[in-house]
Amino acid sequence: MPPSRYDLLRLLSDARLHSGAALARDLGLAPAALQRALGELQQLGLVLERVRGHGYRLAERYDCLDAAELRALLGARARNFQVELLDECASTNTLLLERARSGAPSGSVLACELQSAGRGRRGKDWHSVLGGSLTFSLLWRFAQGAAGLSGLSLAAGVAAARALASAGVAGVQLKWPNDLLHAGGKLGGILIEVHGDAAGPSAAVIGIGLNLRLRAGARAAIAQPVTDLAAIAGEVAQRNRLLAATLIELERVLAGFAQHGFAPLREEWMARHVHQGRPVTLSSAGGRTVAGVAAGVAEDGALLLQTARGLERCVNGELSLRAGAPGSESAEARA
Repeated sequence: MPPSRYDLLRLLSDARLHSGAALARDLGLAPAALQRALGELQQLGLVLERVRGHGYRLAERYDCLDAAELRALLGARARNFQVELLDECASTNTLLLERARSGAPSGSVLACELQSAGRGRRGKDWHSVLGGSLTFSLLWRFAQGAAGLSGLSLAAGVAAARALASAGVAGVQLKWPNDLLHAGGKLGGILIEVHGDAAGPSAAVIGIGLNLRLRAGARAAIAQPVTDLAAIAGEVAQRNRLLAATLIELERVLAGFAQHGFAPLREEWMARHVHQGRPVTLSSAGGRTVAGVAAGVAEDGALLLQTARGLERCVNGELSLRAGAPGSESAEARA
């Protein structure tokens, strides 16, 4: 396979000067092919500097996903995962779901430098930024069927929030059923897709996308308030470290979920519930809307709304603050 722009990216990731001749030699490229690869990196949003007579360098270091480093960070838990790191794909969830149908083992992980067609709930897009996002999917197999996995996206949200807290990101909140927020901006999203028999067993593909450093163009493409780790913490957590921490927390949460469901995690989720006690509107795919006050979630993860008709259980839909409420936000989710 010929060298790719990602091979060039790994050579340039240290943000030091590299001569064109050395880059072409190391990659086995002709000068014209090297120039094309450099241009492709720029088209993907990376800032390249050319110093006449000295060569090329990235304006800042690039944090590459690295299999060996990830295994070291996972430690003894590395044996519980089968991790594959991809340069580019359309969607890690789509690819891993295909592998799940072909018998891929529980604990399979796909992480990607750049997704070209990331997906969210209800067909929405997930916007991925080269070097500015962490996007990955985890396959986990359960003895029970899909009906027994109620609340799984909320459980995954708890795991992701714990991992971010361990990385020094305090104040992460959760929006039912699948978003991570901070100070009103969307920090990340979760997409759960289930394959298997109704009575079991089943397999869940858990896709997680986190914003690390969003460039202006990416922010403009997202039709809701967003944030990233750079804005929150002033620096970006190392991607391999954050991926390892999230996988470790997911393993812990999923092992418990397989035995006891969402119920033991309910109070922890509620403590981070961004809409708790606030007037909200839930919009369903069929056009039905329900207005009420967010009263938390049930032990199976269903949203509880206090409405004029009493306490109602809701199991799907897009949730937003009611128009006119302080801090109102768009109902569109891009998880």
